[in-house]
Amino acid sequence: MIINFIRGLFMALADSVPGVSGGTIAFILGFYDKFINSLDGLFYGNKEQKKDSLKFLIKLGIGWLIGMTLASLILASLFESKIYIVSSLFLGFIIFAIPLVIKEEKEQLKGKYFNLIFTLIGIALVVLITYLNPMSSGSNVNIKHLNLGLIFYILLVGMLSISAMVLPGISGSTLLLIFGIYIPIMTGIKELLHFNFTYLPALIVFAIGVVLGILLIIKLIKNALKKWRSQTIYLILGLMLGSIYAIIMGPTTLEHAKDPMTFSTFNILFFIIGGLIIFGLDKLKDFLNNK
Repeated sequence: MIINFIRGLFMALADSVPGVSGGTIAFILGFYDKFINSLDGLFYGNKEQKKDSLKFLIKLGIGWLIGMTLASLILASLFESKIYIVSSLFLGFIIFAIPLVIKEEKEQLKGKYFNLIFTLIGIALVVLITYLNPMSSGSNVNIKHLNLGLIFYILLVGMLSISAMVLPGISGSTLLLIFGIYIPIMTGIKELLHFNFTYLPALIVFAIGVVLGILLIIKLIKNALKKWRSQTIYLILGLMLGSIYAIIMGPTTLEHAKDPMTFSTFNILFFIIGGLIIFGLDKLKDFLNNK
């Protein structure tokens, strides 16, 4: 229970910020395949598989909910006011996580370098989404007042973001940032925790999108990891590399848009702290595996 609580807690902290996805944390902590199989078993397994999957996911989910609650209470305002510091931290998360993913999957990567094309596809996909995103100009998405178009937009982004959160690669929160609803969603969760229900309809629509995304993506990910694991890992690395560009451009998506990150606004201290956190999680994996 304690081990899975810790796992869920760190997954939520990753999911709540643009940078490393909860899937990446699951990968670093060594339980990603169990996580995917549990989600698949919950929705598509037999009675016994559903029971075992539910037990595991409840333990994981308790930690996740507490982590997401803590993050929602502090990150919305912090992200707006300290964007360059936080973005430097996120860059540390990603850049230092990449060699750990390579180490974890070295048998799937070694000698299969023709699959680097999938890495290039992953990079191009994130860069293209970031570059072409209509919200990257800083225009605000007001989720307080819904219309039909906005409902479909939030639903679609919810489906895409949970797919990214499950994948070890681009963070779902990075996608929320790219599509301009990271701050509104985090603010909505924060307000809901303070019993302000203004954002509740939008959060319900977002939650429906999350559930639909899980139903659609889990079987695909499981099959991809089973049948084309090398290609999938190379693609994941590309998504992670591409998300570096997304985070550099992140300040342009704020309600009050700021310039992209530059060397002068980059904070080396928080970049190193991000790296230390990732390596700390890797050591935590070794500790948990010995329990």
